[in-house]
Amino acid sequence: MDTTRSVGRSRPGAGCKRLPGARRELRPSPRLGRSPDEYDEIDDEYPEPGQGYVGDAETLLRRSIDIIAGVIGMILLAPLLGAIALAILIRDGRPIFYRQTRVGLQGRRFRLIKFRSMVPDAEGMLDALQSHNEIDGHAFKMSADPRVTKLGSFLRRSSIDELPQLWNVVVGEMSLVGPRPPLPREVAAYDIWHRRRLSMKPGITGLWQVEGRNLAEFDRWVQKDLEYIDRWSPWLDIQILLRTIPAVIRAEGR
Repeated sequence: MDTTRSVGRSRPGAGCKRLPGARRELRPSPRLGRSPDEYDEIDDEYPEPGQGYVGDAETLLRRSIDIIAGVIGMILLAPLLGAIALAILIRDGRPIFYRQTRVGLQGRRFRLIKFRSMVPDAEGMLDALQSHNEIDGHAFKMSADPRVTKLGSFLRRSSIDELPQLWNVVVGEMSLVGPRPPLPREVAAYDIWHRRRLSMKPGITGLWQVEGRNLAEFDRWVQKDLEYIDRWSPWLDIQILLRTIPAVIRAEGR
């Protein structure tokens, strides 16, 4: 992939810490709508929280909202969470929760938690289903996935299976709104320009959820994440949260 190099000016991103194992990263575009080839390269760098994309005050505000909203959400939704856990236990047995390694801010790995919506040995069945992948790129999605349980199908369509991620938000691994949290195998196959999505905490919801949830191209998912990063503001987060509600009610997930 050809990229445009910076010539005759100081290198952007100076002073930022490096992500172990990353080779090159892309500087944020000053305008939206650029193709991946139009981003400037910077070597081995990601902005730290509070640098580059979000200032210190905004970072503090964002984290405060995450903690307050996450705790309140867990308290208010406790009866629903308990009912879903009981339904899974009765219908599908243990485990109730599904924990999966994801890649977060600056490439840090964490354990994402969801209600279990698939059979217990779902990961072991993945290789046999790769030929049915409906996504063009470094992700897997299948409309009639045989690994999904009957109850899990409802949980996934309504996004209720993602509610336990409020815990990930409270402990600081995720945010209410942000880029989609990728799997390690997806990150390992990233093109250079994909890696900039790791410069913000992943979110339970985001532009990928309200605008690109059923897109069949992985690159379009990433473009939605980069658009969010470039446009970020508290008001944009509020808009996305409000738009997530009708998307969940219409049960657009799969």
